[in-house]
Amino acid sequence: MVQEQIIERGIRDKKVIAALLKVPRHRFVPSEYKNSAYIDSPLPIGYNQTISQPYIVALMTELLQLRGDEKVLEIGTGSGYQAAILAELTKEVYTIEILEPLVREAETRLMNLGYQNIKVKCGDGFLGWEEFAPFDAIIVTCAPLEIPPRLIEQLREKGRMIIPVGKRFQELKLIIKEEGKATVKDIIPVRFVPMIRAKR
Repeated sequence: MVQEQIIERGIRDKKVIAALLKVPRHRFVPSEYKNSAYIDSPLPIGYNQTISQPYIVALMTELLQLRGDEKVLEIGTGSGYQAAILAELTKEVYTIEILEPLVREAETRLMNLGYQNIKVKCGDGFLGWEEFAPFDAIIVTCAPLEIPPRLIEQLREKGRMIIPVGKRFQELKLIIKEEGKATVKDIIPVRFVPMIRAKR
């Protein structure tokens, strides 16, 4: 997986590559998909949600340019795979998932794998996690129709956010906060599950 789908497609960050080699992806997919865990494709994890394809996980992680001492917010915990990758690369990971069954499954899975630097919360990711803001980096693994203003507010100055934005097909966007304002750069077209909002 790492050689053919990650390195050969241009991922260069050695720490990102090492994290992908270390985290057992098959532990994050349902048993019926274990034989497909290392193909370059998203896979269903239940509740109409997916685990992202390995290349997209690697690309989004590399774009954050993590050094190792950051506090990172993830929106869309899902199976917990992206959170585990982040936990290998940085100091603190805060991850939000709106679907309670996925929260429970991810918490158990991450605990069983020995991760102690990940906090999981059930909630509306559009609102971020103000209690622990500001964050050095934010990664969003579900697609809102617009960039959530609260996430920009909770991003530290010079912080980086990677987020897919759009309806059926989306554009992956890299946001850098400079002097309180968001500079937005389009990266590649992508397809993610939509961001689910809390019922009001």
